[in-house]
Amino acid sequence: MAVNERLFRLLVSSRIEYELLPHREAFTAQDVAQTSHVAGRRLAKVVVVRAPGGRYLMAVVPASCHLDLGSLERLSRLAGLALASEQELRRLFPDCELGAMPPFGHLYDLPVYVDSCLLEGDHIVFQAGNHHEAIRMSLSDFHRLAGPFAGIEALHANLATAEG
Repeated sequence: MAVNERLFRLLVSSRIEYELLPHREAFTAQDVAQTSHVAGRRLAKVVVVRAPGGRYLMAVVPASCHLDLGSLERLSRLAGLALASEQELRRLFPDCELGAMPPFGHLYDLPVYVDSCLLEGDHIVFQAGNHHEAIRMSLSDFHRLAGPFAGIEALHANLATAEG
């Protein structure tokens, strides 16, 4: 699978400059960062959560971190959030390889909550809808394409803290 068609149409129609970063097949965000030669804190990882009542949210955190569900619950004002299952992801993102969704919730009618630390610096890197390509674009272009965000706050727990 090449770059996700929805994403490609969005980039082309918006006249966004981006760099395609082909890499060896990788299935975890940390592996994508490593094989793309990108710091884990600069690679956006998409985590999809389910709220009671069948509503879904997209959270975007650095690859080097875990999503802090408690922070997302406070920000979204929704209690009882849970990670979406693989089956739910397949249904929500039929044109993406499992776990390689790009961080543009509006392409899938999902509100987006972005970790504030990803909005620092001059660029962002994210998966292109597959497990062998990433995209690097300017942070200003990302903000213009992905926004407005439903929420921007620190949504992560560092891996060292979460595992240690």
